[in-house]
Amino acid sequence: MTNKSDSLIEAYFEKPKKTETLSGLSVKEFYNPEDTKDLNYEGDMADPGEYPYTRGIYRDMYRGRYWTRREVCGYGTAAETNERLKFHMKTGASGLSVIPDIPTQLGVDGDHPQAMEEVGLQGAPFTSLKDVEDLVSGIPLDKISMSFNESASSCPVTLAQYIIVAEKQGVDKAKLRGTMQNDPLHARYCGYRPNNPIDLSVRASTDIIEYCTKHMPLWTTGNVNLYDWREMGINAPQEIAFGFSVAMAYIDGVLKRGLDIDEFAPRRGFYCSAHIDFFEEIAKLRAARRMWSRIMREQYGAKNPRSLMFRFGVHTAGCSLVPQQPLNNIIRIAYEALVAVLGGVQSLHCCSYDEPISLPTEESHRLAIRTQQILAFETGVANATDPLGGSYYVESLTNRIEEEATAVLKEIEKRGGAVECMKTGWFDAEVEEAALKYQRDVEAGERVVVGVNAFTIGREKETPGGVHRVAPASQKLQVENVKELKQSRDNQKVRMVLQKLRQETEKGEHVNLMPAILEAVSNYATRGEIMGTIRQVYGYSYDSLGVVESPF
Repeated sequence: MTNKSDSLIEAYFEKPKKTETLSGLSVKEFYNPEDTKDLNYEGDMADPGEYPYTRGIYRDMYRGRYWTRREVCGYGTAAETNERLKFHMKTGASGLSVIPDIPTQLGVDGDHPQAMEEVGLQGAPFTSLKDVEDLVSGIPLDKISMSFNESASSCPVTLAQYIIVAEKQGVDKAKLRGTMQNDPLHARYCGYRPNNPIDLSVRASTDIIEYCTKHMPLWTTGNVNLYDWREMGINAPQEIAFGFSVAMAYIDGVLKRGLDIDEFAPRRGFYCSAHIDFFEEIAKLRAARRMWSRIMREQYGAKNPRSLMFRFGVHTAGCSLVPQQPLNNIIRIAYEALVAVLGGVQSLHCCSYDEPISLPTEESHRLAIRTQQILAFETGVANATDPLGGSYYVESLTNRIEEEATAVLKEIEKRGGAVECMKTGWFDAEVEEAALKYQRDVEAGERVVVGVNAFTIGREKETPGGVHRVAPASQKLQVENVKELKQSRDNQKVRMVLQKLRQETEKGEHVNLMPAILEAVSNYATRGEIMGTIRQVYGYSYDSLGVVESPF
């Protein structure tokens, strides 16, 4: 039995168990000029705002404008989510962000027999135009930036719903600011494979990119989601390589439509993780900026400087949070947010400390926003652009991550690109191997997680701040609303617009489906009906879950 004095001595002499990054990259005792002797400032770093943008895409960075401060939300009915969005506005968020519920991500309606218990449980329902009308009621869409954290092949439906609601407010779609995440290829790996067959995913994403390029010049046409890849357990270089390969698949699809790279590339974005390994994550973001600018110039021949810029939002790492001693998560989130800012982020979402346990409460959401505000207004980290630039360690690590990520990306390209790696299951195998390695390190105590395998306490019986729960009455109300809508609308008109959508889909990949989807949405056709119509043309079941038959 260890006495208290022995424990005190052990604590006094504690030191790192591993001297490598979270991704397994070795770290030396210290770094000096020798580690950066081959670095060419003009070619490899340059001043902020200059190619290859290693030090940031803008010269003045946050002196010109702080990063957009968002908090993702969505639960219960669309009207309840509307209340939380207004709470965020009052709390000081500078952009709004919503996430759809599981039925929406699966492309089915709220009254689906297998979906009713999931309605509004961890996201907002967007079954029909009525839901988005409720979602943004009382919010001036010409004065805010709205982000939809949705990546499914049904993204065109959500975008159409938002456009029509804006027009009803008298807002021209050309004036709308915001982002549709629009990355259905990656969504196959996030529990939504039935709704995201590869061919339909590429077409849906391409339709949005082409339509917004032509009609919505202020809208970001997609955030390729590196974050969710990372959440599955892969490392930092893999996060860059997997995400970039998917981004290139979409680019290739749009180029086949006849658009020039410089027409649409300036409105593309990325969504990255800020994980817990402080310096590795900063170096990762800097390396990604440099890699992407070179890919766009050298591989795609982009000439517009804005096409070369790696614009990205960050979501602090949900997978780094644990339910044990949840208040510790506040510290993890703050460090990860600092990573994002020092890495040059354009838009930031901080997780809430209670997310491993439940949906965020109002109080935990407020604290997440305050975390960003303290960073922006109190710490001074926004005063200088890329303040870690020139650090022997950071520059060396940036180079190392770029080398590792480039090697992974070349392997993906050798295997035929992202789509082929999905078809063959190569991505799946890589994810499983990386996740298993991390889990083994934690279980062996090689990787310390405070409160989990070290510095533990007895099982806690309550969550500080309480727990947010979705009321069953909210779910029941949403299901009833969907059923009532289907009875009260002009179903003959709905049948006509869905038939038109079918005909447009049958014309082939070169036809953009957004105009037909907009017409269907404006007549209150539902998500499941619209996606079911398109799916059938592609030879898939009407319902992604294989339960519901077409009512038309």
